[in-house]
Amino acid sequence: MQDLHRALFQPRRIALIGASSDPKRLTARAQLYLRKHGYTGDILPVHPREAEVLGARAYPTVTDIPGEVDLAYILLNTPHVEGVVDAVAAKGIPAACVLADGFAEAGPEGAALQARLLATARRAGLRILGPNSMGVVNLNDRIACSVNAALEADSLPAGRIALVSQSGSMMGAIMSRGASRGIGFSHLVGTGNEADLSAGEVAGLLVDDPQVDAILLFLEAIRQPQHFADLARRAHEAGKPVIAYKLGRSPYGAELATSHTGALAGSDAAAEAFFRAHGILRVTTLEALIELPALARSRRPPAQPHRAVSVTTTTGGGGAMAVDCLGVAGIEARAPDAAAGAKLDAAGIHHHGRLLDLTLAGAKPERVAAAIDALQNAADTDLVLSVIGSSAQFRPQDAVAGILRARDAGGAKPVAAFLVPQADASLRLLAEAGIPAFRTPESAADCIRAWCDWRAPRPAPSLPAIDHALPARPDEADARRLFAALGLASPFAVLRQPKDAPPDLAFPVALKILSPDLAHKTEVGGVRLGIPDAATLAQEAAAMQGRVARMAPQATLTGFLAQPMARGLGEAILGFRRDPEVGPVVLLGTGGVTAELFRDVTLRLAPVDEAEAMAMIDEVKGLRPLAGWRGLPRGDLPALARAVVALSRLAARADIAEAEINPLIIHAEGQGVTVADAWVVRAA
Repeated sequence: MQDLHRALFQPRRIALIGASSDPKRLTARAQLYLRKHGYTGDILPVHPREAEVLGARAYPTVTDIPGEVDLAYILLNTPHVEGVVDAVAAKGIPAACVLADGFAEAGPEGAALQARLLATARRAGLRILGPNSMGVVNLNDRIACSVNAALEADSLPAGRIALVSQSGSMMGAIMSRGASRGIGFSHLVGTGNEADLSAGEVAGLLVDDPQVDAILLFLEAIRQPQHFADLARRAHEAGKPVIAYKLGRSPYGAELATSHTGALAGSDAAAEAFFRAHGILRVTTLEALIELPALARSRRPPAQPHRAVSVTTTTGGGGAMAVDCLGVAGIEARAPDAAAGAKLDAAGIHHHGRLLDLTLAGAKPERVAAAIDALQNAADTDLVLSVIGSSAQFRPQDAVAGILRARDAGGAKPVAAFLVPQADASLRLLAEAGIPAFRTPESAADCIRAWCDWRAPRPAPSLPAIDHALPARPDEADARRLFAALGLASPFAVLRQPKDAPPDLAFPVALKILSPDLAHKTEVGGVRLGIPDAATLAQEAAAMQGRVARMAPQATLTGFLAQPMARGLGEAILGFRRDPEVGPVVLLGTGGVTAELFRDVTLRLAPVDEAEAMAMIDEVKGLRPLAGWRGLPRGDLPALARAVVALSRLAARADIAEAEINPLIIHAEGQGVTVADAWVVRAA
């Protein structure tokens, strides 16, 4: 790992294969930027016809370069890359970056080409960054091996934040946004297609780097999730926060799912559960990605967050905006408690309500510092947010002086600032002092919410084996037998034909068609409730068989399932899904046919323990009445938690892609739960 780190981030000899002698061409940029930003190592252009490229000796092939080479940046067009990778591997170069696109993202032919590249590299021990990678930048060591146009800037502020981005263009965009406010970066890496090195593995190389205090991830997808899990665990041990901005929060694609769980546990919901489980802070705004490191670095996840802040302001409107945005994000702006109020009274600062408004009292630094100092004594908040008005734009030194004084006084809580006007000088002063500063109320709320959500990576519970055979195309009866093996047994009987002997069950019963092809039986007339006796059961079964055959002629019908009618205090949907990005997840939400409509659900990586299951129950609004809300009867929530744990154990079964109980009927306290409908899908 150390050798790969050196090859990527501290190379002393870099081969630029396909470097252009025309400074206007994209393929000339890497050489120009390396020299522009002070690289002192050997730049080794490779060009089949030129003896010199932009003032540096060139070599006809990579094989002709004398001595060892640390890093090869392949700047050739797609058709020429494969042969060059063979030569790079034969040369014994430890790492290569591939700029060209047109590989796996371009269809089957490109995917085959990418697979061949990877096979060649692996045989030789060569690690590949890309394809479609804009390269690697190490600002502290003045190594700008990239074609990103943001490197045209005359100076680039170095810092202690590393960025690993699956989008090459976003490397420059984020770097420039940080530079405009005095926030520098240590490393910037574009991982592209990630044929070999994933964003998680590259970021993992930076955990032990003494130049790095925090790691940012700009993600389009979670590839090779085990690398992210390892990164997060090691970063937590090292005290270095990992912060992610991930695209793909829209719900499109849910129609591809076969069950409610598939639609509800979409890729973004699964990604959210993944980040939560591994202690990765997730932001939803680009500004927050840049702003959150100042709040999180050198700190540990809050042990017992109150999800509340104290807010002081020198502008009433700006303070109100902050309070409003915080509330939307689920963070309460809380009025000073008795301890904070006593200190405010002693300082002669009038206070009432959620917002400590200093506008009319005068925003002198000593008063701002006194207000922040008092609010840091509140026992029921996590952070003090200082909102600054026009003084931030016109008197930056004075505007931030009170915050700096309060910070230097050594309060126990973090202090952050939201600057209402455009105030670049104040932002720079705060950045230099290491104080979190926000340009918008939305990013302030996003950062504070992410910080309050931050948890240490959780260890995965151990999984006992589940030894239960499952047919290739299971129907509901098969699903119920599997769930019974997990400890979720509910009475039922199977009828293969309408005239079969009545089940040994207490009437009235529910009757359902059995088919491995019908996840939603009600939509094809495959459910009848409240059947009072055996004769009616036979009649309903015959009618159902004909009805379903007409409405779903392609479905294989395997019989009928009868179960006693059950009534409880509430219904839940309980689901399991093997997400293509992050692996197994378990879902809990309000159940029934409207589950997909209201989307009142929560997810976790599977498996979970009972404590985590109870936390999930607390997050589902539709289940809160079952906790005895306003005197209502209490449901058996411990039994529901045990059911969540049981279904999450399917994570140990790689042969199961999806499973669902909807609804799971929740009975009164101490009376358990009943499986009303079951579904399972084998993995392809």
